[in-house]
Amino acid sequence: MSNPSVKRKVGDLRPSQLLFTFGVGSVVELPNLSVMVMGLDDWPAEHAGKVSEERLLKAVQHELGSQVDRLLTPPVSAESTVSGPFDDSSSIGVPVAPFPRWLLCPFCRLLAPIQSGLFELKLDPYRRDRTRYVHRNCTKLGKPPTAVPARFLVACENGHLDDFPWVHFVHRGPTECKSRLRLIEFGASGEVSDIEVKCEVCGSGRRMVGAFASAEDDEARLPACRGRQPHLRKFTEEGCKCPTRAILLGASNSWFPVTLSALSVPTQVDRLAQLLQQHSALFDAVESIQNVKLLRDVGILKPFAAYTDEAVWEALVKKRQGDGDTGEQHADLREPEWQVFSSPDPARNGRDFQLRQVEVPRAYRKQFDKVVLVERLREVRALVGFTRIGSPGDFSEPAELPPERLASLCRGQPKWVPTSEVRGEGIFLQFGEEAVQRWVKKNKGLEAEFFEAHKRWRQVRGLEAEEGFPGLRFVLLHSFAHALLRQLSLECGYTTASIRERIYSRNAGGDHEPTAGVLIYTAASDSEGTLGGLVSLGEPRTLARHLDQALDGLRLCASDPLCSEHHPYRDSLTLHGAACHACLFAPETSCERGNKYLDRSVLVPTVEREKAAFFG
Repeated sequence: MSNPSVKRKVGDLRPSQLLFTFGVGSVVELPNLSVMVMGLDDWPAEHAGKVSEERLLKAVQHELGSQVDRLLTPPVSAESTVSGPFDDSSSIGVPVAPFPRWLLCPFCRLLAPIQSGLFELKLDPYRRDRTRYVHRNCTKLGKPPTAVPARFLVACENGHLDDFPWVHFVHRGPTECKSRLRLIEFGASGEVSDIEVKCEVCGSGRRMVGAFASAEDDEARLPACRGRQPHLRKFTEEGCKCPTRAILLGASNSWFPVTLSALSVPTQVDRLAQLLQQHSALFDAVESIQNVKLLRDVGILKPFAAYTDEAVWEALVKKRQGDGDTGEQHADLREPEWQVFSSPDPARNGRDFQLRQVEVPRAYRKQFDKVVLVERLREVRALVGFTRIGSPGDFSEPAELPPERLASLCRGQPKWVPTSEVRGEGIFLQFGEEAVQRWVKKNKGLEAEFFEAHKRWRQVRGLEAEEGFPGLRFVLLHSFAHALLRQLSLECGYTTASIRERIYSRNAGGDHEPTAGVLIYTAASDSEGTLGGLVSLGEPRTLARHLDQALDGLRLCASDPLCSEHHPYRDSLTLHGAACHACLFAPETSCERGNKYLDRSVLVPTVEREKAAFFG
């Protein structure tokens, strides 16, 4: 990670973190610095690698526009090419800039912006973790102390983030005072009620608890949002009418990624067609058979060693003619995946995708139609934007996000988006459609409860109330996925946070057939890859044992009777029924919908509800 003004690395992040934890517009806390990851305009795209996944690219184009023509990995430099801290390749990375721009001297408690000239940037090219700002004229004797970033910021739901308005806050409005501020802490608790900001020039002072108060008087309000987008170095031209709120540096609601993901499923039986699909990025600029020969001469077509240049070119022409104008149409990302999982064909198996169907456990043949072991899979994920304050988990699809809440990745229209690809394994379970339909029809009352909670949830957030309801079918599949995910993590060797769910839930309508299936899989780019620990648990006898244990464990919860008695909207405005951290909730990295639309009473009888259980 490099600062564009100094061109030296100051920290390291894994590629997957640049999509899900510290992506564009997020704040990264380094040992002695706090920095903002800048927009794609500043990223050195020439050092990024292309990722092939046509279905995902089309979905990204549907969200961001047809000008997006590439999926790229974050730019990195090969360690072998870096000869020293002053080598040009040492500056290759993701650009950042210091943020927040206000710093605090921990010794004299001086609070001032970087542009005041009171703080000096100290670089250490040999120990990049020591890069820091120091307070040059501090009253402390000896070496100047290291300044720390101010821990308060302001943000709004429209994706804007700004420095805390210290001068406005301490003076309770606009002022002409030549302010000199100190941030004083009383005691060691660190609570906002024990922190006071004072102006040494006019003597004004104010406790920080006032910034988080919900008072409606004008004196307590923070100034209007300036529409600042620090990752793009600009302010919104039309301004912002959304109210600002104070947040802490590093708060979990300061940045939420909006991502799209697709599994690389083969849609062709022909082996050469599968290879062209897997390596489509290699042929973007190929216009003739001479280009194919050139790629082979430079050693790029090693996967196509069994095929002649003529065969590759003919297959490429056929593929392009078959694509037609489908690039302008947005297809459901999960429809091809469902087709492949529900009708497994060994002829489609390849290097990145292998399926093996096994028998359904005898005791569960009334509930399930198929069990498919996914011995290998590849998932590609792309970052299309981000939100602040409000989580995108409130929406079923990124397209449902109000346009003003989705923050852009660059100043104009992006031509590429950051992408990561990971490989793993999984277990797919297809529910019996007739059994699901009978159960949904039998529990219309429970579906009405969730629908009312859904409407109230969206009304509070100013959204269209009746849109986006996934239905009781999704509640059943989602609750089952969480129960099985938690149970499998106890034995498969993976942590719960490294296992993910993928729900295939759709009611019959129009030209679409109904779907009801769950994929529990692991796809990690670090030390946890495809080790076979999860797939081995899908064998009939082993899976039956885990299904028994998962369902039996849900009959009683450590938080009962409070958990089983929880109502989706009567007790508090939530989107879950009988579910909590002790029984069904899963880590955010594992759940598609932020632990919403969950209820263990739809799976097994509980002390509060007995007749709604699908596995009763």
